Amino acid sequence: MIRQTNPSGSASEQDTSKMAREPKKMEKVDRLAARQVTFSKRRRGLIKKAEELSILCDADVSLIIFSATGKLYDFSSSSMEDTLKRYVRHSNSIEKPVQPCLERQIEEYNHEMLRKEVRDEFHKLRQIKGEYLEGLNMEELGQLRKKLEAGLSLVIKTEEERALNEIDKLQRKEARLIKENKRLKQEIKMMILCRGKSVTVNSDGNNGVLEEAEGVLLESVNNISISNNGVPPVDG
Repeated sequence: MIRQTNPSGSASEQDTSKMAREPKKMEKVDRLAARQVTFSKRRRGLIKKAEELSILCDADVSLIIFSATGKLYDFSSSSMEDTLKRYVRHSNSIEKPVQPCLERQIEEYNHEMLRKEVRDEFHKLRQIKGEYLEGLNMEELGQLRKKLEAGLSLVIKTEEERALNEIDKLQRKEARLIKENKRLKQEIKMMILCRGKSVTVNSDGNNGVLEEAEGVLLESVNNISISNNGVPPVDG
């Protein structure tokens, strides 16, 4: 038995079927909550499809996703690093005068990150010097003050250690100079005594004059001017 369709109803059914087959226009989800839910669902579905593709077709599949907030999601059927290296080698073997290779992009990204880090550290250094403090809140100012106090304590401690080391060096030098001064005084005394004994007494036997001369010389040696601590002044 052949069923005959109503000509007037067939056109309506065809229009409805045609509208159902038309692809839906892709547009950005306006509401933030709905957009996050959509991203989470589509991301999981995409990763699942990539995993299925690698299993069914024995393909090496790697997937990198960055969310709107910059969060990284990735999937790799083997090793992401090995896949990226293969991609770089393949890109280098094909001439691409307009689009730079992935290795160059990674290098430029690393350079930009280093420049940003240098700018941030320079900005922190200027803040330590008391500049660019307008944008800091009370908590950040408190943290900066603690850093300065810790740094000042370290500077004071280091300064005290250096001062103690210098005092110790000066004390050892003073002891050496005192010892050297005593040795020189003893040598001078011995020289004077030796010279006094070698003098020939004259025929008049004037020994009193000789003894008086020796006493004056010994007294001169004992009265050698020294510094306040008993050490002769040292140059330098």
